[in-house]
Amino acid sequence: MPIINKVPTHNAVPGNALGRLRTVLTVFFALDGFIFAGWVVRIPAIKHQTGASASTLGLALLGVSAGAVVTMMLTGHLCRRYGNHRVTVVCAVLLSLSVALPPLTHSAPALGLVLLVFGAAYGGINVAFNSAAVDLVRTLQRPIMPSFHAAFSLGGMVGAGLGGLVAGHVSPTWHLFGLTVIGLLVTAVAGRQLLRIEPPVPPVPPERTEPKTGTPRRPDRRTRGLVVVFGLIALCTAYGEGAMADWGALHLQEDLGASPGAAAVGYSCFALTMTVGRLTGTTLLERLGRTRTVVAGGTTAAAGMLLGSLAPSLWAALLGFGIAGLGLANLFPVAVERAGTLAGPTGVATASTLGYGGMLLGPPAIGFMADWFSLSTALTSVAVLAATAAAIGFGTRRVSVSPAPQRGRS
Repeated sequence: MPIINKVPTHNAVPGNALGRLRTVLTVFFALDGFIFAGWVVRIPAIKHQTGASASTLGLALLGVSAGAVVTMMLTGHLCRRYGNHRVTVVCAVLLSLSVALPPLTHSAPALGLVLLVFGAAYGGINVAFNSAAVDLVRTLQRPIMPSFHAAFSLGGMVGAGLGGLVAGHVSPTWHLFGLTVIGLLVTAVAGRQLLRIEPPVPPVPPERTEPKTGTPRRPDRRTRGLVVVFGLIALCTAYGEGAMADWGALHLQEDLGASPGAAAVGYSCFALTMTVGRLTGTTLLERLGRTRTVVAGGTTAAAGMLLGSLAPSLWAALLGFGIAGLGLANLFPVAVERAGTLAGPTGVATASTLGYGGMLLGPPAIGFMADWFSLSTALTSVAVLAATAAAIGFGTRRVSVSPAPQRGRS
């Protein structure tokens, strides 16, 4: 009697459960962006509190990316062992608690240490909910990944806007403590729903399974190489996002004389256009395909950052930040989705580790370049890496990496 290899499909999870899962994951993406943006708009105040120079602040900010990079590969293993949903909830709790720590420090070294904890939680939740999102994308067989990252950007826009409103009235201590309370309340409600939903099992094509058991094969050398390539795109993109988060407000405030509230608007403009770009990302990917989306996005971001970093007026800089956000919008979601499709949580962790490696290099690099030249000159490095992402996307235009049918061209 012949052996029939049974390959699980998305039919194991009811359609209404998939809809609820998409909603709950969207909430966690938004919460992540809200908390992270609430922290970054208070960086100027924390800089003043600690008495740090641009270079020492850059080294302290290194803690966020260092903590994220160190824990990302570990989180990939934890996701395979305990499940993406459980790890997402635990990391959301840790993220909410750790965001209250930076205002309690009064020196750059102490700030760097607490940012290691914050970064570890931030990196962990990004691997966990991106892995869950990749499974849902493959199950639904639609390129909806940008919609999740749109929620992150929307949360960032709201968090930055709120931070700008309270910057002159509420101390960083009370502001970030408020983010902790909000984060724990949202996690309590959304986390309970997430843990009740059975994770979907995406379909695995026969060529990627063992002939006798039907279990997924370990990624081969070519697959691992492609994961690294997509990770490089994530690196170039995350460098730009990190630069805007860590240095955008300072550039507007110190180089262009903007008030603290107006400086916070810079990141809000960036987050707003990223949100718009990602909300339309699914349609864009279905019409243009991933290669054209990456090439066009990288080119647009490079032009926007040149304007944003070199413009002599506040309004021109805000316009440049907005254009850069629109260009960068879908690069990271595409890179992470492709890596996760190829290698599951390990692929997400690898691409995310490389991506946040860009953030790891960004804060100290821009800080030192700001001391050597100027902050505006240092920010032009974002344009260089955005153009590099476009070049990598063009160079991989003939590579097909879809293990399951998708709408649109790859």
